[in-house]
Amino acid sequence: MKAVPSADAIVVLGGAVGALSVGFPDANLYSAADRVWHAARLYKADKAPWVVLSGGADLTLVQESEAKAMAGFIEDLGVPSSALILEEESRTTSDNATMVAALLKKRNITPHILLVTSALHMERAKRLFENQGLQVEAIATDHEAMVRPVGTLAYLPDAEALSNSARSLKELAGRVAGMVGIDR
Repeated sequence: MKAVPSADAIVVLGGAVGALSVGFPDANLYSAADRVWHAARLYKADKAPWVVLSGGADLTLVQESEAKAMAGFIEDLGVPSSALILEEESRTTSDNATMVAALLKKRNITPHILLVTSALHMERAKRLFENQGLQVEAIATDHEAMVRPVGTLAYLPDAEALSNSARSLKELAGRVAGMVGIDR
């Protein structure tokens, strides 16, 4: 944590928390929920005075935006609501970048941010935020490339491997979309 520079705001991208759905009283934490946990750690270490939570939702399917669901979680982790800025309209990474940059400008917050998202997603997200004129310090979470013990069971398929493949394909689709001008 000491190596992380201070900035003007911590920006957390959606994908970490499922918004409240009809019949479910609490938000659902996804595998990327450590984005929110790590942002809380950064805030408590005085790395930035603001935490921007970015993520919209289809309100015909859920009761609140992903940003609002993340707010409930990060408040439970000890970050005061007075330090939170919610961006509740974005539906894509490109939207995240555009809308967060506009929010920061509107609030006269200088453009040096700590961008918190998954390691797999960071390269594309960082580029999109920098294209909005923001100075970005990448704070990657959800690292998936790890050394694992090799044994007979290591070669059997499992649900985690399938999930990792699906996330990798989604990120690849996002990169291809960016190359053809429909960056998501």
